[in-house]
Amino acid sequence: MTTKPISIDKNQKKLSDNTKSAIFLSPTFLLLLIFFVTPMLLTILFSFTNLALTGAQSQRLEFIGFDNFVRMFNDTQLYSSIGKTLIFVILSAILGQSILGFVLAYLMKEKNAAFRRIIGTSVITAWVTPEIVVAFTWVAFLGENGTLNSILSFLGEFEPIAFLFQYPMISIVVANIWRGTAFSMMAFQAALDDIPIEVEEAALMDGASRWQRIINVTIPMVKGTIVTNWMLVTLQSLGVFTLIYTMTGGGPGNTTMTLPVYMYQQAFVSYQLGYGTAISLIILLIGAVFGILYTRVLKAKI
Repeated sequence: MTTKPISIDKNQKKLSDNTKSAIFLSPTFLLLLIFFVTPMLLTILFSFTNLALTGAQSQRLEFIGFDNFVRMFNDTQLYSSIGKTLIFVILSAILGQSILGFVLAYLMKEKNAAFRRIIGTSVITAWVTPEIVVAFTWVAFLGENGTLNSILSFLGEFEPIAFLFQYPMISIVVANIWRGTAFSMMAFQAALDDIPIEVEEAALMDGASRWQRIINVTIPMVKGTIVTNWMLVTLQSLGVFTLIYTMTGGGPGNTTMTLPVYMYQQAFVSYQLGYGTAISLIILLIGAVFGILYTRVLKAKI
């Protein structure tokens, strides 16, 4: 007696696999819905309201349409904050962290394991240190009676310099570079290690100098990592608040009033949460613009 093989409908099997995948991924979808999608939707919703923490508005939430956005168009301090945010992001993330991270990764590529461990640990320590601790560390280092002035006075007759008041933007840029470079370094280390050694040896045999190998071989082969790293460090630096607020408070005056600091002041100092959430959408928009520029202009896959 012969038995016929049981045939399974391919569509039915595919549906079953999709159902199993959906069940396994449902906790992830639920967490994304609770902690990402819902806050984003609430932010967009509150930006169209008069939400406030004090006064009559705090007792009665009203939909005010585009009033918050009209107010932003007439807010000169907002334009100033956008400019300072772009300066901070370009100098500390796009240039500072990315270039320094690439240089460190390249210099460590051909070194022995002990050297890489020492340098890598030193750089990563700054990255894993809480942002508030990093901020207080730099306040102590750059203060008028801080470590840097003590070193300068030891080297010669130097008048103490109040770096946080005389050079506030440079101070927060350097602090953010110091803290965030480790991420770029690790990303570029992984990308550089994946470059086939035969490619570099072929370029060396063709008489290419080290600089020519970097420009014509190394950078094109890690282009995707460069774009990905730029996008991640840009988004991270766009949201830097604790470091700036602790070091300078957005001052002196408004010289370091970036968008996160300005948003905080409007939302929790002036108690205008509706206007503060509207400003937060500007940060989201700037991040989206940077992402589009990276992928379209550089034409790299992420």
